[in-house]
Amino acid sequence: MTLVQEKHNFHSISIQEIARRATVNRATFYAHFEDKYALMEDWSREKFHRALVHQLPACSALRRETLHSLILAVFDFMALSHRYYRPSNRQFEALYEMVVQQELYDLLLCWLQQVPSEIPSPVEVIETTAQAISWAIFGPAAQWCRGGQRVSKEIMAHHVLTIVVAGLSPVVTVT
Repeated sequence: MTLVQEKHNFHSISIQEIARRATVNRATFYAHFEDKYALMEDWSREKFHRALVHQLPACSALRRETLHSLILAVFDFMALSHRYYRPSNRQFEALYEMVVQQELYDLLLCWLQQVPSEIPSPVEVIETTAQAISWAIFGPAAQWCRGGQRVSKEIMAHHVLTIVVAGLSPVVTVT
């Protein structure tokens, strides 16, 4: 990330520069990452994961208050990250956003799989629900960041939570 700040353009950074800065050789770099884009994806995923761990309760489960905390965490993370984008690095916005949305999906899928149900839902229904809800959270957060944040994140989170709880109702009851 220091190289990105120094060069202002991720494309111009070589693997050799990354390896030198990390005090490893190129072979070691390639033993862990396919290319510098895989490194960026891994870094983004870890950064978002740490933000979620910091803002969510240790024993998170599919409950209204944890969903609310999750939504606020996504809005916070997206807003903070959006402030650091430089025009020369906008091409990574899609990669970065894909990582955030995928992590949301994984977390929601985990929560949905842990909910006891009297009538088990098929795996496809649970997976589709996690996918739809992850986009229902991610989409408004991404648009909010791009749109100047005219409405507070708290108001946005309340609206999104209402939609998410309604979207979950055919599959689980959120308390």
